[in-house]
Amino acid sequence: MSVQFTITGTSAGPGIPSYFCDCVACQEALKHPHLARTRSGAVLTTAAETVLIDASPDLRAQLLKERINNIDYVFLTHWHYDHFGGLADLEYYVKLARREPIRLYLPADAVQEYRTAYPFLEDVFEVEVWEYEKKYHFTGCTLTPLPAVHGRQTAGVLLEAKNNLAYFTDTALLPEATVQKLRGIDYFICDATFHRDNWYPNSHMTIQQAIELGKQIKAKKIVLTHLALHYSEPITVEELTERLSAHPEAVLAYDGMKIDI
Repeated sequence: MSVQFTITGTSAGPGIPSYFCDCVACQEALKHPHLARTRSGAVLTTAAETVLIDASPDLRAQLLKERINNIDYVFLTHWHYDHFGGLADLEYYVKLARREPIRLYLPADAVQEYRTAYPFLEDVFEVEVWEYEKKYHFTGCTLTPLPAVHGRQTAGVLLEAKNNLAYFTDTALLPEATVQKLRGIDYFICDATFHRDNWYPNSHMTIQQAIELGKQIKAKKIVLTHLALHYSEPITVEELTERLSAHPEAVLAYDGMKIDI
């Protein structure tokens, strides 16, 4: 079995459509449900393990959609609600099916916040602090957290298998040391939160910045995720896809997108 990476959610915090928004992007997603986006997350599947990368508030629906019925490890890239809000969805899985705790990898700055927010999950997760640059070995694949730029302790992950893939769902550009480690990567999946103006330039990227960064690291394929098509200047997927035709190495991520590595 090949190592597979599934992008379970591809939206920024509000989701698309948002219940409070009637912009063209949200109207498009309401009219065409396959264009709807849940909050960002991913799953790494090997021949022996299933690794959840971030726990979106939409986790239950994502796991049902992708027919994922077991989780062996959880890796949180950082402690923001749209990336940890689904952790408690795993409580009944552990208590009723798995019957043993899941290893939960957290950034050091999130451990106390996790314990304060979820005291009732003590017997659900076994907490371990992840370390930048440390290689975590899974069947046929290694996962290495690398520094991102997001205002608090945040990692992207480098996955090395037959092909290499980087997943940097929340970042404002990248530290130079991280850039050097990603040069020539097969798949670069990255933050492309804003269309036009970047409201949070120290935390996120625009679509154009993401494409430029992908070209800078000479990625073979650039996959744009953590999209908020209604921030700054709303744009539809139809319009954006047309504009991306000028950048054949870049594509939009979509919920359920699978990449064999």
